[in-house]
Amino acid sequence: MRGQQVRYGQPSVEKALGALPVVAEYCRRLDLAGIVDRACPIREDVAILTHGQVIEALVANRLSSPTPLWRVSDWAREWAVDEAFGIEAAALNDDRIGRALDAIAPELDHIVGSVGAQAIAAFGVDVSRLHWDMTSISLYGAYCDTDPDHPAPRFGHPKDRRPDLKQIQTGLAVTADGAVPVFHRAYDGGAGEVSQVVGAMQECRKIAGRRRFLLVGDSKLVSYANLRDMIAAGVEFIAPASKTYVSAAELAGLDVESALQVDYVAARDENTPAAQRGRWRVVEGPITISGRRKRDPVLGLRRVFVHSSARAGAAATARAKKLARARDDLDRLGRGLGSRHYPDPDAVAARVAAIARERRVSAYLRTEVGTDPATGKPALSWHFDDHAVAAEAATDGWYALLTNLGADVPAADVLRRYKGQEAVERRYGAFKGPLAVAPMFLHNNRRITALITVICLALLVFCLVERAVRQAIAPATQLDQIQAGRAATPTGKLIFQALTGLRLIPATGGRPATIPQPTPLQARLLHLLDVDPTTPP
Repeated sequence: MRGQQVRYGQPSVEKALGALPVVAEYCRRLDLAGIVDRACPIREDVAILTHGQVIEALVANRLSSPTPLWRVSDWAREWAVDEAFGIEAAALNDDRIGRALDAIAPELDHIVGSVGAQAIAAFGVDVSRLHWDMTSISLYGAYCDTDPDHPAPRFGHPKDRRPDLKQIQTGLAVTADGAVPVFHRAYDGGAGEVSQVVGAMQECRKIAGRRRFLLVGDSKLVSYANLRDMIAAGVEFIAPASKTYVSAAELAGLDVESALQVDYVAARDENTPAAQRGRWRVVEGPITISGRRKRDPVLGLRRVFVHSSARAGAAATARAKKLARARDDLDRLGRGLGSRHYPDPDAVAARVAAIARERRVSAYLRTEVGTDPATGKPALSWHFDDHAVAAEAATDGWYALLTNLGADVPAADVLRRYKGQEAVERRYGAFKGPLAVAPMFLHNNRRITALITVICLALLVFCLVERAVRQAIAPATQLDQIQAGRAATPTGKLIFQALTGLRLIPATGGRPATIPQPTPLQARLLHLLDVDPTTPP
């Protein structure tokens, strides 16, 4: 513990300790406070805390008490922040936190790049493959006056389906090695994802240095300009192709049986009987992509077609459900023809159009609306076009990947490397879940941008801890007692939950601070992480 000697003893009046010693040690290895203080120096002769100390405390707050960022001093008083970080609780008042966020905001690019490079060097993180994606963060507040030097909250297409709220977007690049987020950046709420790829690629290139690396992303990675610039920069990439680069007719013309089966098992199928697991097949062919201008170079790429039996089954099930729902709606409409709700053909046609749109069956619903000459009531006849249904079914399970990887990388390996994309999606789950500030409501977009960096730095520590435990128990993949007393794969969430119960008895009356004996699981985790909470770092 920083500035304190502690020993194991019997509990009396206690503070929560949890994973604070782990967080403090990992912040030290990342040189987090040092990097922040060098970027944002402060007069130490008049300051109680440096900006780096405040940011470390906020990172610890996110990892130990992820609630709305309010009254942090109360949290620090209840937790052993003074003993772990040498920070008095009273110093973490709202004004001091706000000033620290203001101070780091102009230096975020430097801080993020330096901490990412330090993570690579200190922990030996392999950055030969990076997975990139963006997400949105909904905000509460109007934010009419924004700082033009920082991303602006705007209305957009939020991932949480809250179009009534403004948003900020965040991009995250995580490694295939442990899904460690070595780079992040905030963007305007209305920024297009496609247009952010090149900037992110350039920053990832700086972090990777001279190392060769592969950038994996979603379909937003693909545009002519992005592909051209990545090729020019010597960056290899894999991304799924949109309908612009692969037509439904091409997919429908592919033969599943002639495609090469890939030896790959999805994580969700690891405990599933072999006969019930999803299966993947690949077949490939070249593709050329041209720019809009005649002088634009033609890009020659590989296009790997992938068939997933799981996706095929899900697509067939979803189509059957929407056809059944549309059929029910249309039958109900047929029974109500001539009623006050559907008195004429126009009202019937409007309802048919609504059903087709809501049930997403426009591609194969064929209808005819008229008037029954015998009764004068509206008449409706409809059917689903079997040929259209069959044409769509022929594409079930198929998608295509674009890549500039050389022919020495087999198509099956292209798929395996792309499947790691779930890592970045999993990290966004932690970003918006255990580590999130919810609801997020700050005075200005400058502080919002800085707080996003704090959350991402907390996520970095979270992921490095998970990676360290998994490496320490390798080749085993599970840790005893980690989940409700059972063996399970150690995740960051389970590790921090297991350490939550650690307590500390503050020093009183000349007695040193003491830590009650940890449980066997807590002791094992501290050993695996090479952290001794009884020894000053």
